[in-house]
Amino acid sequence: MVTIPWWFVRYGFPALALAAVTMVVLLARPALHGGEAAQPTVTAQQVEEAPKKAGVKLAPASTYAVRSGDTLASIAEKFGTTVDRLMELNPGVDPTALTVGMPIRVD
Repeated sequence: MVTIPWWFVRYGFPALALAAVTMVVLLARPALHGGEAAQPTVTAQQVEEAPKKAGVKLAPASTYAVRSGDTLASIAEKFGTTVDRLMELNPGVDPTALTVGMPIRVD
């Protein structure tokens, strides 16, 4: 007769079961997504319409939501100002790390 130590029953079996479930999930997940991770796609129109659909009050006219392809220079040109002025109005903004939807103060 084989005796299993108490510590293996207490810690070993649960650890083995967790490892087995983790391996099954890791192996099955790519197959569920067609071999690659699913990436959500969002259009510029959806970004603009989202606040309206959610009933969110829009930001004042003195802010601008960054769109795909925008730079501080292109935003400054749109609003007749300078990049330096935008940097003064937005001290925490990294001009090389603009993201779509980020609010930028323009006045």
